[in-house]
Amino acid sequence: MCYRECENYEPQPGGVGMRRRDFITLLSGTVVAWPRAARAKEPAAVQRIGVLMAYPEDDSEAQAQFGAFRDGLQKLGWMEGRNIRIDTRWVTPDNVELMRRFAKELVALQPDLILSHNTPTTAALLQQTRTIPIVFALVSDPVGSGFVASIPQPGGNVTGFDVSERTQAGKWVELLKEIAPGVARIAMLFNPASAPHAESWLKPFRAAAVKFAVEAISAPVHDESELDSVIAAQAREPNSGLVAMPESFMIAYRVEITSLAARYHLPAVYPYRFFAEVGGLLSYGVDENDNFRRAAAYVDRILKGAKPSELPVQAPVKLELVINLKAARALGLTVPPAVLARADEVIE
Repeated sequence: MCYRECENYEPQPGGVGMRRRDFITLLSGTVVAWPRAARAKEPAAVQRIGVLMAYPEDDSEAQAQFGAFRDGLQKLGWMEGRNIRIDTRWVTPDNVELMRRFAKELVALQPDLILSHNTPTTAALLQQTRTIPIVFALVSDPVGSGFVASIPQPGGNVTGFDVSERTQAGKWVELLKEIAPGVARIAMLFNPASAPHAESWLKPFRAAAVKFAVEAISAPVHDESELDSVIAAQAREPNSGLVAMPESFMIAYRVEITSLAARYHLPAVYPYRFFAEVGGLLSYGVDENDNFRRAAAYVDRILKGAKPSELPVQAPVKLELVINLKAARALGLTVPPAVLARADEVIE
């Protein structure tokens, strides 16, 4: 049948035919409707999250912390490749310049939110943005560092989770005296570059030293090459002990630090369980993975519209004491039963 015949075709009474122009009109209406149906099926916009970690990527503890954060997000319905994209940068804690460069890179991506590992990463990020929401996981003194106006009302674009419980410094001194009663001087080891908040730990440490009648020593170390000489210098003084400050440089070099303390026969207390797990005498401190899991809840709330300025900084809720009996025996120390009874875990 020719097109002219189609154009002139008229439907017969009771028939099903239609003129060509009527068909085109109906077809046009159908085409217009298709995009609307397609739009209704489009997935929600993907939220972009930046992450700045002050650890090398191959660090097992770093991966555990990052994994805890991702697991927390998944439990709240955030899945990579579906409704979130995560851009992560890894940097050793003593590489300040690279940390600043990575902070700038992440901000340039214009993410919806950035997860910051600790004090140095938060400082680097805040140099780049005062508008993109930032959630920190492990900061020791957020008010003193100038990150927030107050704990209950942060007031800016940043909030998060405090890693410090101020009674910890006194507890480290107390534990060291209990397990090594002969200790008369205790050095606190830290890197000033990765611990700009050092005084917030040194002040209660000195106060506890007075209470327990021991001399408090500040022992700064600036890079890995100084670790041996600084720890050896402490060990040369009789009746010495060591405390490692909870900061990223100490964590990144935990194997080297615990090995040196053992080599120089120096009783030491550490801030996190993984120090005891790699051979340290004992640890008392916050469960860092728990902070990262809790950080996921704040990320969830901010992505759903909450303001960082109105989310209070959270204190740590889970502290644990871990004792390594093998390390104690190597140092010729006997752990008192009362201390063992308080331990959350004893490594044989």
